[in-house]
Amino acid sequence: PHFLLPDTNLLLHQIDILEDPVIKNVIVLQTVLQEVRNRSAPVYKRIRDLIQNPEKHFYSFTNEHHRETYIEQKRGETSNDRNDRAIRVAVKWYNEHLKKIEDEEKIQVIFLTNDRTNKEKALEEGITAYTCEEYIKSLTANPELVDRLACVSDEGKEIEGGKIIFPEHIPLSKLQQGIKSGIYLQGTYRASRENYLEATVWVHGDAEENKEVIVQGLKHLNRAIHEDIVAVELLAKDEWVAPSSIVLQDDGQNEEDIENEEEKENILKASVNKDILRPTGRVVGIIKRNWRPYCGMLSKSQIKEARRHLFTPADRRIPRIRIETRQADTLEGQRIIVAIDGWPRNSRYPNGHFVKNLGSAGDKETETEVLLLEHDVPHQAFSQAVLSFLPKMPWSITEEDMKHREDLRHLNVCSVDPPGCTDIDDALHCREMENGNLEVGVHIADVSHFIRPGNALDEESVKRGTTVYLCEKRIDMVPELLSSNLCSLRSNVDRLAFSCIWEMNHKAEILKTRFTKSVINSKASLTYAEAQMRIDSATMNDAITTSLRGLNRLAKILKKKRIDNGALTLASPEVRFHMDSETHDPIDLQTKELKETNSMVEEFMLLANISVAQKIYDEFPEFALLRKHPAPPPSNYDILVKSAKSKASFYHNLEIKTDSAKALAESLDKAESPAFPYLNTLLRILATRCMMQAVYFCSGMDNDFHHYGLASPIYTHFTSPIRRYADIIVHRLLAVAIGADSTYPELTDKHKLAEMCKNLNYRHKMAQYAQRASVAFHTQLFFKTKGVVNEDAYILFVRKNAIVVLIPKYGLEGTVFFEEKEKPTPKLEYNSEVPSLTVENTTLRVFDKVKVNIMLDDSNIQHRKMRMVLVEPKMLGNDMPTSLSAEASSKDEPEKKKKK
Repeated sequence: PHFLLPDTNLLLHQIDILEDPVIKNVIVLQTVLQEVRNRSAPVYKRIRDLIQNPEKHFYSFTNEHHRETYIEQKRGETSNDRNDRAIRVAVKWYNEHLKKIEDEEKIQVIFLTNDRTNKEKALEEGITAYTCEEYIKSLTANPELVDRLACVSDEGKEIEGGKIIFPEHIPLSKLQQGIKSGIYLQGTYRASRENYLEATVWVHGDAEENKEVIVQGLKHLNRAIHEDIVAVELLAKDEWVAPSSIVLQDDGQNEEDIENEEEKENILKASVNKDILRPTGRVVGIIKRNWRPYCGMLSKSQIKEARRHLFTPADRRIPRIRIETRQADTLEGQRIIVAIDGWPRNSRYPNGHFVKNLGSAGDKETETEVLLLEHDVPHQAFSQAVLSFLPKMPWSITEEDMKHREDLRHLNVCSVDPPGCTDIDDALHCREMENGNLEVGVHIADVSHFIRPGNALDEESVKRGTTVYLCEKRIDMVPELLSSNLCSLRSNVDRLAFSCIWEMNHKAEILKTRFTKSVINSKASLTYAEAQMRIDSATMNDAITTSLRGLNRLAKILKKKRIDNGALTLASPEVRFHMDSETHDPIDLQTKELKETNSMVEEFMLLANISVAQKIYDEFPEFALLRKHPAPPPSNYDILVKSAKSKASFYHNLEIKTDSAKALAESLDKAESPAFPYLNTLLRILATRCMMQAVYFCSGMDNDFHHYGLASPIYTHFTSPIRRYADIIVHRLLAVAIGADSTYPELTDKHKLAEMCKNLNYRHKMAQYAQRASVAFHTQLFFKTKGVVNEDAYILFVRKNAIVVLIPKYGLEGTVFFEEKEKPTPKLEYNSEVPSLTVENTTLRVFDKVKVNIMLDDSNIQHRKMRMVLVEPKMLGNDMPTSLSAEASSKDEPEKKKKK
């Protein structure tokens, strides 16, 4: 039996090995932990998790605070050498210490290091020392571990005699001086999805000029990888280039294809448009690597028995990675995870190692896992540490809980949600008061009562930031016990809530607002349809129904006010289909009517969010967590205005005004045509695409609070704390404001809050992308069995060599290309003013109705995609009228969505 004691570099590079269940009984020295913490936050986090996992038996030892293992730095000794010596001293002490144990078997400590001199010194001092490779290869029972070894390049390990391809990276100290003096610019490196020989660097800082620097060509990209923080040097103006409009995928199989690269670089240079030259630079050094483990597939080497293979990441922005593996045959056709270890100057691709096999490509479970990993959605099961902070069952409300609460269990509160909803955040009530006014209450699950600041449950929730809803599963932000039970406002059970209660007159004007923590007992959990039936029923007059009718009447007034104020209602075709739980077929959403009750709930949620935003901002002007939606720059609307103009000859009153949200809303309402009922929806879809992203921010760090889409001067999120972390912070702020809970230092630190907002915005965006990717994958599953499907479509955008169409029946968007490999290219004329694209003799404009064939193209197993081909109008010369007006085909339009 033995303990392993790794040094710092070993932890940093071989963390994948240490995480393997085979490796147990490891001592991590304080010296090592501190160094890791300074050098890599992600690895440090993974080590902390290992130390906390009782099954792994990882121990940390505070050798710097232990009399017999603490050492002073000698004169002339670098801090690095001092730390190496401290580690060796600790190993020796541990071995002596363990000898004292009266046991038949002697336990010894094995020192693991990949540093040659350190290992030699250790052996001289009588310490048992191995390199990681020697140790792993000695574990004959687990040969698969060898593949997970990171290939750390000793200089001798470089590809033998490879030509030097890349310029050297300048060391960090010199880079920092250069950035200070302005020779270099520091920024985030963003690789291009379309073209692997091009990237942009987003320069940090507030300077107006050179915000984005283009980098083109292999040598200039100089081994930077997507999301790295790099230093760039601007090139002379006569070497500046323009962003290329050419699509280049890296499909070269073999290593030595550098000549081929140069050819491709020349194609790039040839396609430059002189008018749009941009600041151009080259990467001179790396300030911080932001590598993560990547999902993708193995491209097996053509050479028999080869151990070196190329791995192709699913993310097109990441270069291929060379790995060594003995299991290439079993990994073919599987989705795997690979980590990058380094990128030597004489290697065309970075080196990496195999981390994990996820399963067969195309398989539902595997693809969902890839989707979550690639969108960085935290989805592991909640750890014991997190679960330990959940309340013990059976749970009930105690005297203590009632201290700062009002008992509202007598009120006729009910919740209205989609069918099958288990995480019920909100409930409502409305009743007439003695003075003839109405009392209206919004009651929100009191999640912050259960999640206390700074504990493991809180840390995990803030890391997740939001619940992610995929087509067939939801990744909860908080454990199920809270999300579907104790915090869920189900009917006929007592639940803790945070209530916002207004006194209103019959014109829906707010006379008084108050906030209180409360206990409620919901009398009914209804679906939107059930609530609608009650409101419309002639015979039902019970308390809940009366309450619903009151709410519905007020909601209509509130909505009208909001729209008169200039709030936007934008249809999005995210009329994505929902899966039928049995057959996994999409259920057509086009027919899904939005009930008045959907809108009713929405109005009161908006009102509560606005009331709370105002309250926390009044109390805490410096650190309120708010949500804003910036107005788009006018140029964003160009496409909408032009597209509407191009159809104005067919339909009068088709003019889109964009000088204010109100003008936009009104011109969208007017743009109706009986001959083309779907036009209005298309315009609204296009308008949605012009919008900016709404974001969380901290009030003390910003001065523009306006919410463009809702036309509200201030807004926040308060009503969904089960599925959004922002709401939990807002609850905590509000609780302090009304004296129902105590504050804590991080809550009133605007810099910490601003950092948190950044993470929440990131998680929110990633959740949206993951949801879209999930829909795309399920769309592919659906079409897999269908063969070729012929459907009506509308043109949303025209491009230089393609059109983007929307297929209402499936809420599906796709691109029809007019240039295909191995086929003659038709004559194309693109006019950006109209905008239109003329293919041979047929002119296509935005909003034209066309017919397309849809099929699944899985020629590339890793990037399956929907392929669309234009069937009508036919592109074969002149057998079709050139301009297609949409009047001809209005009979089989999909029914326009009913007005809410």
